[in-house]
Amino acid sequence: MKPVLQRGKLVKWNDDRGFGFIQPNDQSQEVFLHISGIARPIRRPRVGDIIHYRTITRKNGKSRACSAMIQGATALKAESCSLRFESVSATLVLEVGLLALLPILGSIHFAFTQANPTPLFLYPAMSGITFVLYHDDKSRAQGRRWRIPENTLHLCELCGGWLGAYVAQRLLRHKSSKTSYQREFFAIVTAHLVGWLTWFFLKGRFL
Repeated sequence: MKPVLQRGKLVKWNDDRGFGFIQPNDQSQEVFLHISGIARPIRRPRVGDIIHYRTITRKNGKSRACSAMIQGATALKAESCSLRFESVSATLVLEVGLLALLPILGSIHFAFTQANPTPLFLYPAMSGITFVLYHDDKSRAQGRRWRIPENTLHLCELCGGWLGAYVAQRLLRHKSSKTSYQREFFAIVTAHLVGWLTWFFLKGRFL
């Protein structure tokens, strides 16, 4: 026999970590809800959402919501939420193209003037590695497993992976809403862009 369907309000939600708590309508103890327990979410949960759910008891004796749906937003199906990608929009393609323009031109110019193609290989390689790390960290967050340290992600961004990080933030919706993380991320992006502008300026003066 399936657990009885219950109803409550989402009173706490950490979107970056993908979990929160439901206050049942009977005002009993709050129930833990993880993003993986929502069946086919059409949108991300928000505080104040009415949630229909079933409960299971974890090993520690506490209740956890499963087969949940957001009222008016999802259809109830007993399945877990897998890691999903947002659709690639023309806006995202344009943004990435504009951000990548200066590093690409700078890398080509550096390769020809210094006979050193390292940046041409470094940016794509580090962007790919950083994207994979973001994907893995998002998966770990959903599974409540040990996370990849933010300093590791920032180090990869600093070493040239910031373009991959930007794409991952937009497609995976990971680390995109944490203000402190975004400040450090865009400081890294700015440092790279300013660095290339400085390179062009200084190179032009001494040619």
